[in-house]
Amino acid sequence: MKLVFLICKKEFKSYFVSPIAYLLMAFFGLIFGFALYTATRDVVRMGFQAQMMGQSQPVNLNDMIIRPLLGFASTVSLFLIPMITMRLIAEEKKTGTIELLLTSPVKDIQIILGKWSAAMLLYLCILGMSVIDIAMLFAWGKPDWRPVLVAYLGLILQGGCLLAIGEFISTLTKNQIIAGGVTFFVCLLLWVLSWSTAFDSGATSQVVNYLSIVTHFENFAKGVLDAKDIVFYLSMIFFSLFITSRSMESLRWRS
Repeated sequence: MKLVFLICKKEFKSYFVSPIAYLLMAFFGLIFGFALYTATRDVVRMGFQAQMMGQSQPVNLNDMIIRPLLGFASTVSLFLIPMITMRLIAEEKKTGTIELLLTSPVKDIQIILGKWSAAMLLYLCILGMSVIDIAMLFAWGKPDWRPVLVAYLGLILQGGCLLAIGEFISTLTKNQIIAGGVTFFVCLLLWVLSWSTAFDSGATSQVVNYLSIVTHFENFAKGVLDAKDIVFYLSMIFFSLFITSRSMESLRWRS
């Protein structure tokens, strides 16, 4: 575990040596803040219109603001995750340092877990930008905090799943642009699988729908904690890291 921690620490620091971490955090913070402003503006406008018509009803901040916002955050992550993972192994192959890693006494799984953990930490820092905005809603309103925690858990599990897939793709090429593009395509494919089966209830469609990351995030967004959704994300993370280790093993034999 010590070696995993050291690799994670080194990789995490490298994100902040370059502008990538600051740009991703700033981009996510700005777009999420604008989405919060738009959502709260519309809710306030609807409240004023209801009062003018003599209709008074309580505003559910969880359903009207927080849930759509966190669903929007999961969509934005599709664009950010490829930028996080595209350099994990591809940069090592491009600069030639992959040979040093593979010939060192560090195991492949330690390298993989260390780099994936660093990517997860950066992803959590990016998500942390949204916590500031959500905290403002708690300061001025009274939303239920439990569905919010469940939704964030879903975002973390979904992010971990896509980051693991991105790390595997990063082992297949030394071109970071190709790694980022293919990762985005795969993430987008896993996102739209549920759309293609929306009006089909066949056995094949159910299997395809189950593989969609949207299907499993919906329950988290609603504040529903279902074991099958957790098992899906954890299984995808384990499988992606496993095939990444096999890919790294092939690199070791070729080096």
